[in-house]
Amino acid sequence: MEDIRPVILCGGTGSRLWPMSRTQSPKQFQPVAGKGSLTFFQATVQRHRIKGFGRPIVVTAAKHAKLVARQLQEIQCDAQIICEPMARNTGPAVLAAAMLIEEEAPGALMLVLPSDHIIQGNLNTPILAMRKAATDGRIVTFGIKPTYPETGYGYISDGGRFSTYDGLHRVAQFVEKPPLSHANALMQSGSAYWASGISLYSSATIIKEFARLDSGTHAAVRHAIDKGEQGYTGLLLHPDSFRRATSEPTERIIFEQSDLVALAPIDVEWSDVGCWTSMHAIGDPDEAGNVCQGDVLSIGTTNSLVRSDNRLVAVVGMSDVIVVDTPDAVLVTARGKCQDVKKVTETLRDEARRESHQHLQREHVWGQSQSVLTSPDYEMMVLKINPSASINIDPLPGRQIIAGRGDLEVFDGFSRRKLGSGERVLLEVNERFGLTNKSNDCAEVLLVTMNGTMAPELHVDDVSNG
Repeated sequence: MEDIRPVILCGGTGSRLWPMSRTQSPKQFQPVAGKGSLTFFQATVQRHRIKGFGRPIVVTAAKHAKLVARQLQEIQCDAQIICEPMARNTGPAVLAAAMLIEEEAPGALMLVLPSDHIIQGNLNTPILAMRKAATDGRIVTFGIKPTYPETGYGYISDGGRFSTYDGLHRVAQFVEKPPLSHANALMQSGSAYWASGISLYSSATIIKEFARLDSGTHAAVRHAIDKGEQGYTGLLLHPDSFRRATSEPTERIIFEQSDLVALAPIDVEWSDVGCWTSMHAIGDPDEAGNVCQGDVLSIGTTNSLVRSDNRLVAVVGMSDVIVVDTPDAVLVTARGKCQDVKKVTETLRDEARRESHQHLQREHVWGQSQSVLTSPDYEMMVLKINPSASINIDPLPGRQIIAGRGDLEVFDGFSRRKLGSGERVLLEVNERFGLTNKSNDCAEVLLVTMNGTMAPELHVDDVSNG
């Protein structure tokens, strides 16, 4: 039997997990348990790197393609990347992956996975057990037994067992984010499950159902693939074509209308980690119920989450609080108010604040960039360039670099020369300015941009990375 192709969807923004999650580096690309741990996305990829599963397909926003490629490289995983020119929800993303799979291996099975969930327990065995049902044309969606009446999740009601497939159930109905009273009733019925967002089916089946139930989206995605451009990170879907696809989740376009959908209950610990309260729940608490990540000092504090990126955070005499410290923003909230964090991001966005979409420190293929000082007159950034890596920097009047450490070579559009420590170069040529780290150690450069001529955002491109 052919391997199942994991299809990992990386399109969310994770606004309720601000300030860790920003629009330029959302939740799925952040470490699960603090600095040095796997990201949510990497943990999802690793979960299915066992016998029975094939090469993953990752569907992500075009602006995150390099980030996806870098995080795949960190865990040494080869994957196919599909780049969306704009967000159109999960339906068109799933269909694009299915069409590419169908071209390579007609009728192959695909496992659709959110990239930002936490799962503990044996997930792969029940998935592999559903291969025959999926091969026979069933659309298998996996449900989690609810442990409390969550109003932010979708539910699937059990419609009774199939006699032909062990462990597979019919679907009575889908219920999307019910009010508390209805969620309570669903939980107490004992026959309803949380919709995990994980599903298994053949590429041929899902393509056929899209053609039947939403022919416009089927045609739009087909054209987006046919007219797409293959870049070094992956396939960029054709923007004008992809924009015509229905912006709806697969569940709404297909699952709620198809008689092929079936339910497979699974017994795992699962969370979509939709807010900081969920992060506390999945953490490893101490005797006082605190989950502390990073350099944290907790005194007389109970049932709290305290997370620090790179400095000491002390919390004294608190209970049921969330404290998240990043280099440019600190969040303090009560555990029961974490869903309201989204209002913070909305306010920051309305005020055009950088903190809504960008961290002070950003990861790149070539290294890191970090803003160290911003004033009305100028901005200063430190660029850390990996060994043997090269970057291009846009020239602007008044923009300059000052070499810190490392064996650097500069190219000003006309000639190449070495740049010694402390040397300064003005970036006022017509072509992009090239900078290469020729040493085996990380090099550092100070970039100064005058605000009177500053571009909306620093633009640096990687030329090579080793």
